Amino acid sequence: MNKKSPIIEVRDLEARYGDTVVLEEVSFNVYPGEILVVLGGSGCGKTTLLRHMVGLLDPAKGEILYWGRDIIGMDEDERTGLLRRIGILFQSGALFNSMTVAENVALPMEEYGAMDRELMDILAWMKLNLVGLGNAGQLMPEELSGGMKKRVGFARAIAMDPEIVFFDEPSSGLDPIMAAGLDRLILDIKRLMGITMVVVTHELESIRTVADRVLMLDHGHKIFEGTLKEAEDCTVPRVRQFFDRKPDASIQ
Repeated sequence: MNKKSPIIEVRDLEARYGDTVVLEEVSFNVYPGEILVVLGGSGCGKTTLLRHMVGLLDPAKGEILYWGRDIIGMDEDERTGLLRRIGILFQSGALFNSMTVAENVALPMEEYGAMDRELMDILAWMKLNLVGLGNAGQLMPEELSGGMKKRVGFARAIAMDPEIVFFDEPSSGLDPIMAAGLDRLILDIKRLMGITMVVVTHELESIRTVADRVLMLDHGHKIFEGTLKEAEDCTVPRVRQFFDRKPDASIQ
């Protein structure tokens, strides 16, 4: 049992799109300093869960608590304060093509910070340097490779020195070498900055590289929560199938 108090508590979460239930009675905790990987097959509800956790969608039922406060019950100032403590790396990188790399990284500083342009430029360079792109600040997104875009997105996610960073399929679209480099970067930044991370992915190699604990969803239900070793040893058929990379019997 984890002796630390959780910084995120998801309690009996139900998510719907219209009349369709996407997540049902999902409960789990996220603890300080860990990397929790949310995994499962395509369409299991991983990205929907992430969108609820960062406040992009409101639950049909249940609670999502940060440091004991339900995000749904927060007023505008409280939610803004919470969002300053959170970073997000979207699946595509979500860079603005009309802005330079450095301007993209500085965007959260402009939105939430009260600092002059010179300081923002310095901080943007520092964050780019952390992800190995210290010389790329004046480039445009169209000049970057897919892996570089992910790193710039990562730099932007940590621009405000957040306490929690969420990743939506960080290795998606990357070749194995680039994906392995990004996994290593995630571990390096976690150690350097002490950030708690929630990683949504179905990439087995990435899971085995970065996960402290895993949460597995299947058809909108939580079917496993535990350490990576416990997941590897789990006898629940769907969990075992995922880690053994066995196809469904219906797939020939």
